[in-house]
Amino acid sequence: MPKTSSLTPASLFEPVGHESLADAVVAQIEELIAAGILKQGRKLPSERDLAESLGVSRPKLREALQALEERGLVKTRHGEGTFVAPLTGQAMLPALLSLYGRHEPAFFDYLEYRREQEGFAARLAAERATKSDKARIAEILVENERAWKENDPGASREADFQLHTAIVDASQNATLIHMMASIFELTRQGVFYNRDFLKTIDGTGRKLLDQHLELGNAVIEGDPTRAENAALDHISFVEKSFRTGIEQQQREAMAEKRRLLSKER
Repeated sequence: MPKTSSLTPASLFEPVGHESLADAVVAQIEELIAAGILKQGRKLPSERDLAESLGVSRPKLREALQALEERGLVKTRHGEGTFVAPLTGQAMLPALLSLYGRHEPAFFDYLEYRREQEGFAARLAAERATKSDKARIAEILVENERAWKENDPGASREADFQLHTAIVDASQNATLIHMMASIFELTRQGVFYNRDFLKTIDGTGRKLLDQHLELGNAVIEGDPTRAENAALDHISFVEKSFRTGIEQQQREAMAEKRRLLSKER
């Protein structure tokens, strides 16, 4: 799930008119959800802050939130607040995830899917990214470099995740944003692969950093072909690295068996 830190409402929500206050609040929040700005699991501002930002009374706000909850778009947790409800469900159920862990071809199918979707997203992002999108990506690239220089694996993983998310968001395609958010969260949790393993193949992690810089800068500079190629090359590198790693593990396993047998002679 995305981080559930409360939003700052001032720049996100706008005061509504007075023709139908509750309906206007519903429409504004629905628009933010549909556009992929408010994603599943995101906590809305406090009732007080949200009512003040929208310029409505708290009873009218509660009426709007109740309507959104009846439509399955938000969930209110007593003592915690109101959150955007799960919208796309789980990308894969636990049984299928377990199968992927045991079935090597399925894992590479997952990478193939990501490669095509992220290539498409990167091309759209380079064509459509706004000034705000580009500023966000530039900030994440700085964090990527900082984390690499300081050899901070946790920060590197988070910056990696944030970059891919920011580029998909910059595609401005709501369906792509919602679907990839579900896939990215599984990747972030290490369900499909451990990013640290790639670093062992890479040696220092510098290649991963360079790939991320190329991808992010191509989007910032508005070069669709370069951005798409950078995304495709990055996922292809991930695939090649895992194939190499798996082959090496298999060779080591066979070598260990030969070593043990030689001792029995």
